[in-house]
Amino acid sequence: MSQIRNLAKRSEKGLLTPDNCVLAMIDLQPQMLFGVSNFDRQSVINNNVMLSKAAQVFGVPVVLSSVETKAFSGNTWPQILAALPGVEPIERSSMNSWDDKNFVAAIEKTGKKKIVLTGLWTETCVALPTIQAIHDGYEVYVVEDCCGDVSQLAHDNAMKRVIQAGAKPVTALSTMLEWQRDWAQRETYDAVMDIVKTHCGAYGMGVEYAYTMVHGAPATQLPAYVVPAAHK
Repeated sequence: MSQIRNLAKRSEKGLLTPDNCVLAMIDLQPQMLFGVSNFDRQSVINNNVMLSKAAQVFGVPVVLSSVETKAFSGNTWPQILAALPGVEPIERSSMNSWDDKNFVAAIEKTGKKKIVLTGLWTETCVALPTIQAIHDGYEVYVVEDCCGDVSQLAHDNAMKRVIQAGAKPVTALSTMLEWQRDWAQRETYDAVMDIVKTHCGAYGMGVEYAYTMVHGAPATQLPAYVVPAAHK
């Protein structure tokens, strides 16, 4: 469920806007992340959570898909499910989500012709649906820092392949800023700044510093950490 509605219209002219795309997140599951060696795994989690939160802020529809949850891959990361309440992963057996009728139907149901896509691993679970979605008339934007593969070579080859097929490489931050587009868009400004401060490292710390030390704003007060109850 999106948190902010009735956004001011962004100009399109080939760019992503909150109302012209769908976010597809494929196989964000423990066993798939175990195999990633080309990127820092925690950064892959962070970037996907950041993009999930941004989709909520801008009201972008999200399609989650998982593969062989019980037999091999494990459950979709709880951080993603927490960021996307009410979005249920579409379970499949196929490596290529574009071979799964339920996944394709969920994309079609949104009515969007631009797909912002993340997933593991890049060479299979990202590349194959990207190529076939492009063949079927979609524009696909692969969020490269939200993906990962078993080696740098595998990831690089996959990115070359999807770019040659017509996909556009983007990052989680660039996608969120493309949705925001104008800092005068106040209906999303505070939420975007919250995401930046939480997930964007030095950029986020720079924002906090500018707010408090330059502009004299009160220091950000985050909720106190509550220690989870021990499992019995």
